[in-house]
Amino acid sequence: MSSSKAATALQSAALARVKPSATLAVTARARALKAEGRDILSLGAGEPDFDTPDFVKQAAIEAIGRGETKYTDTDGMAELKAAVVRKFARENGLGYEPSQIHVAPGGKAVIYNALVATLSAGDEVIVPAPYWVSYPDMVRLAGGEAVVVEAGADAGFKLQPGALEGAITARTRWLILNSPSNPTGAAYSRDELEALAQVLRRHAHVWVLTDDMYEHLTYGSFRFCTLAEVAPDLMDRILTVNGVSKAYAMTGWRIGYAGGSKPLIDLMRKVASQTTSNPCSISQWAALAALDGPQDFMDERRKVFQRRRDLVVQALNECEGITCAVPEGAFYVYPSIAGLIGKTAPDGTVIDSDEAFVTALLDSEGVAAVHGEAFGLSPFFRISYATGDDVLTEACARIRHFCDSLG
Repeated sequence: MSSSKAATALQSAALARVKPSATLAVTARARALKAEGRDILSLGAGEPDFDTPDFVKQAAIEAIGRGETKYTDTDGMAELKAAVVRKFARENGLGYEPSQIHVAPGGKAVIYNALVATLSAGDEVIVPAPYWVSYPDMVRLAGGEAVVVEAGADAGFKLQPGALEGAITARTRWLILNSPSNPTGAAYSRDELEALAQVLRRHAHVWVLTDDMYEHLTYGSFRFCTLAEVAPDLMDRILTVNGVSKAYAMTGWRIGYAGGSKPLIDLMRKVASQTTSNPCSISQWAALAALDGPQDFMDERRKVFQRRRDLVVQALNECEGITCAVPEGAFYVYPSIAGLIGKTAPDGTVIDSDEAFVTALLDSEGVAAVHGEAFGLSPFFRISYATGDDVLTEACARIRHFCDSLG
């Protein structure tokens, strides 16, 4: 039996319903091409190019020196949970007790723990599209069914109240709401969240998981709000998820956290106790320093990201066949290539989908991006502008050259 057939035979039914992460696949292919000597500009990864702040790194070094290298409580040490409580109170006006806090090895683990803890076969989870690639597959791994509801460009890539109402059934267990969004950068205003809350008040069986990982990356006059802040009467059935990865440039440290009702947090802890156990102890001390330490460095980083956003949006809108909206937050743009569908590349490749577009773009120009189908809405593609201005300028020039070459 071949290795591929053996793997297929070994694979569980649950895993067979899941696709590998498209964003990680693009990053891996870009690295492989670079290793072969190709000049590749990778705009696929959702990772800030800034370094972790020095005071955070120093806290980790000091923790190692103190011997903080043993097991901690399963879902986070008491000191870090207390810091998360302070963060939610200070920045979001949310009052949690430490028993309502869950800490895990990254925001992805927090979300997965919540879904595994609560979903049974046939349970439905509403996932607005475009969505972060992992949401539907984590739902499927947990035994549930992902109900994808389109939130297109005409709606600002945001779920509309009528669409939410229409998607809710007796089997709906969760709504997943990501703001600012990966992949679009779209963010919900207070009024938009209140409109969704009005729908949710009519359906007491529906819980909401709000993924606020990009909370601190919003631009201009936009003010971030989270659903539990806007609708405190729904707080008992909202899981507010966040982490240190994006705002503090700590992607590799793998610390995510959430606040929610104690019964839910108890269930999530039970999952963690039989899977990951505690997050890395040193990373927890670093995260504590990040949450309690100076926050002023974020303003300068926001200015840099906003400048990059504006650079990329302007450059892409100058490309033949591409239309790019201006996002409110995160560090992604999600341009449409509707004007390029049906065209042909110089090598004869027909651009019949957004996947064909990004594949040909990488092969022809050495620019790596992620196709929109991976996020549930075509024909678009995602660019991460969490990289240097010079790289972005060159990448946009190559994209324009590629578009001009299509016939």
